[in-house]
Amino acid sequence: MNKKLKTIFLSKWVWVISISICLAACGSSEQSAESQTSDGDITDSIEVQEVRNIVFFGNSLTAGYGLDDPSLAFAGLIQTKLDSLGYPYKVINAGVSGETTAGGNSRIEWILKQPMDIFILELGGNDGLRGIPVSETERNLQEILDKVHAKYPDAKRILAGMQIPPNLGQEYTSEFRELYPEIAKRNNIDLIPFLLDKVGGESNLNLPDGIHPNVAGHKIVAENVWKILQPLLEKE
Repeated sequence: MNKKLKTIFLSKWVWVISISICLAACGSSEQSAESQTSDGDITDSIEVQEVRNIVFFGNSLTAGYGLDDPSLAFAGLIQTKLDSLGYPYKVINAGVSGETTAGGNSRIEWILKQPMDIFILELGGNDGLRGIPVSETERNLQEILDKVHAKYPDAKRILAGMQIPPNLGQEYTSEFRELYPEIAKRNNIDLIPFLLDKVGGESNLNLPDGIHPNVAGHKIVAENVWKILQPLLEKE
């Protein structure tokens, strides 16, 4: 092969190799771009579902006193209902047996360390059974509600109404019963008129102590709560 032909031959192969490298690089770039686009589409299509918190703040009724499985108390039954209907809420059971409104007022600061979207206040029954002055119960309930509102102003608040037997006299019993709607109205919050409606005083729906609901009783209590809670829920 003479020098001129050799030069042409080499030039031709250099051109072919250059074109091949260019095409390979372009193909790799396009593949990478497609991969990035695909990953981006996947990322964009993933919707992060925000879980909201519902705090049940109460005494032994909320805690599920006397039940073999606390999840069968009304707060746990509400969680089951939320899950079955697709509501993105997590129930936090902050019930403590024997709690008075004074005890709850002291404990609320600790509960407020966790975010909450709905706050359900169920306290006062033990105050009534102990004959604590209604004015003291009222002050504690109001302070609890104020503290929740100050920390989470957008949280929806619900007050669970309570009634007590007339052991301490009709006047005290009436004053205690009327306390809850008065507080709810003053704060412009939702009220469960009587948490134990259709359960209180029914021996077949309560434990032998006649105070705490059994499993069947808690199912009815859960429905009493759901009637007020459900309209406040946001569904994804």
